[in-house]
Amino acid sequence: MPANPFRLSSFIVPFLMFSAVAQAQQPVWVASWAASAQGPYPIGNATAQPDLKSVFLSDERGAVDQSFRMIVRPDVWGGQSRIRLSNAFGTKPVKFDGIYLGLQTSGSAILPGTNRAVLFAGKPSVTIQPGKMALSDAVALPFVRNSADPMLVGRKLAVSFHVDGESGPMTWHAKALTTSYVSPPSSGSHGAEAGEAAYPASTTSWYFLDAVDMLEPAGTKAIVAFGDSITDGTASTLNGDDRWPDVFSRRLHAVYGNRFSVVNEGIGGNMVVGPANYAQKPFAGGPAATERLERDIISLSNVGAVIWLEGINDFGSAGAKVEDVLAGVQDTVKRLRARIPGVRVLMATATSSVNSTNGGYGAAPIDEKRQALNAFIRKATIFDGVIDFDTVTVDPQSHELRAEFQPNSTTGGPGDRLHPNRAGYAAMGGAIDLKKVVGK
Repeated sequence: MPANPFRLSSFIVPFLMFSAVAQAQQPVWVASWAASAQGPYPIGNATAQPDLKSVFLSDERGAVDQSFRMIVRPDVWGGQSRIRLSNAFGTKPVKFDGIYLGLQTSGSAILPGTNRAVLFAGKPSVTIQPGKMALSDAVALPFVRNSADPMLVGRKLAVSFHVDGESGPMTWHAKALTTSYVSPPSSGSHGAEAGEAAYPASTTSWYFLDAVDMLEPAGTKAIVAFGDSITDGTASTLNGDDRWPDVFSRRLHAVYGNRFSVVNEGIGGNMVVGPANYAQKPFAGGPAATERLERDIISLSNVGAVIWLEGINDFGSAGAKVEDVLAGVQDTVKRLRARIPGVRVLMATATSSVNSTNGGYGAAPIDEKRQALNAFIRKATIFDGVIDFDTVTVDPQSHELRAEFQPNSTTGGPGDRLHPNRAGYAAMGGAIDLKKVVGK
């Protein structure tokens, strides 16, 4: 007797539906922290950096048989994590071993019992070739019993690793505005140690580490804050986590819980289209935004939206033409949409630099170019939304950054009338329409 095709299909269809639902509910990797690999140390705009001459013996040798303990704040936590190490701007292979993740208590100390070894392709070490990066295996974080635990909010992860031999020029992110720690040269591997004795040197930059992922429920998305020093957080509070993306993140979590993660890919001094010859002559502001999309946005895990604030350095530092910057913006948006289907792209208006004491930024022709850029942003139809940071921060009478937003919150003093302080970043982060960003 032939099989009943209807009976068979009645079995297959529910099975396929169940499989599709099960697959849709699988947890996903999401970028929970990131920092742009911007160039070879010491080229960059670090803030409040200690003198590191006794820590790194020469720029050419880089790290010499020493350990790093990078302190980072994941925007969301998960029961499993993985990290990405970068040798993007190195000139020789770098071997990393003694790699660990643990929960920071304070300084370079780790909560005993939380430090976990990290493997790469099942091995306790990894050698990364020049220009490359490496993603680790998953690491269980047993101290994360519930990713929504409010006691984890604001806690920081200590990512430790040892450079075996000499690294050569070190890939870094200059303006961390977060204190991390380094052992002395030729001091060996100390990543497994929970104590702080092996890490006497401090730094306000991140080295080699450029991303941390967490395993999150299906549907969780990363939102990338992309731009220059005003996204990187210049003049915000050292270790205060009060850049505008931080303020925006806290508002977002208050409404949507952990359905979204916010990561910061700003670089102090960065430009939309310059410099043209970065590979031959590294520049403190890092590669142009148009050149760093793959590494800093597209390659990150599960990106759902990008908020982009940039352009003032093209005008104030490089004297770029408005039309060149606009072309760079349009091309970048087009490439993002092609590479990340469904991504939401929001552009922010550039804030004022009128009468800035920072180089030539305060000149009238610079502001004319900035106004032209902002006019384009406000009228363009290529974005999913516009965030008007200019209106939020400008004094309508003087056309400068508002007076209360000028004093520098990191190093003190009057500020440079270019970079907002803690209060200015709070106003910016508080002005973002959450629904416009997430699309619901």
